[in-house]
Amino acid sequence: MSIFFTLLAKIIPFYFSIILGFISTLFLQCNKDTVAKILLFILGPLVVFNATINIKLQTSVLFLPIFFFLLSTLIAFVCLALFKKIYKDNTANLLAFSVATGNTGNIGIPIAIMFLEPKLVDIFIFTVLASLLYQNSIGYYITAKGNFTAKESLIKLLKLPILYAFILGITLNLFDIKMPEIFKDYTIYLKGAYAILGMMLLGMGMEKLKSSGGFDKKFIFLALFVKFIIWPFLIYAFILFDKFFLNFLDKELYIIMFIFSIVPLAGNTVTVATILNVKPEKISIAVFISTLISLFYIPFMLYIYNL
Repeated sequence: MSIFFTLLAKIIPFYFSIILGFISTLFLQCNKDTVAKILLFILGPLVVFNATINIKLQTSVLFLPIFFFLLSTLIAFVCLALFKKIYKDNTANLLAFSVATGNTGNIGIPIAIMFLEPKLVDIFIFTVLASLLYQNSIGYYITAKGNFTAKESLIKLLKLPILYAFILGITLNLFDIKMPEIFKDYTIYLKGAYAILGMMLLGMGMEKLKSSGGFDKKFIFLALFVKFIIWPFLIYAFILFDKFFLNFLDKELYIIMFIFSIVPLAGNTVTVATILNVKPEKISIAVFISTLISLFYIPFMLYIYNL
């Protein structure tokens, strides 16, 4: 029970941000498109740049974000082919994009801090880059392709500054160029702003829920099934395969991978859906429900893993 209440205390502030977002749109007529653009084109690139320039690059550390980026890409394209048989419109694109990633930042990082030692927390945070890069590259492309041609989607992808922020951060890191000390506190504020606005956008996307038919039972079921069943199954299967055949990773990295797989749907998917105008109400309610379920699901899965 202590694990449950500790997790609850970590997540409650995020629900407060969701409520604030809902209120800001319902009563203050705040524009969610503007908030989405701030997240995607300003805060997101700055957060990624800061993480890539500061991490200590090692082979084992580099493996995790590469692995999860490739796995997310594989899941997205496989699910897209399957979901196209269920949905005939761009709902299939949005759903495929959403189930291939998770809330590894706002939910995953607090969980990592709670259960892992500091050096492993740093590795987990660097691994979160896999989610950010997927969401703002392959995921963005798949979602955009629901409304645009392949060429138009690729052009939109190449305009995303987060890709160039990642490349610049890695390049400076390789040359051992670090962020000036005077920006240390500022980067902490950036992470806070990114987390709060991201959760507020989730609430803003729910403002027209009833009128937009956002509560799609089939959509929600498929999203939760892939995220809460398929994801941990695949990761646990890989862990067993590595343990008995490859012996490439160790048990400390195994728990990082497992935590990465059991987080709820990502709030950033609402950002992309809002920017591209691909049914943000549907994904908003799915993300909200998955976050509610994670209160009980995450402690249970960590207990099972420890067994």
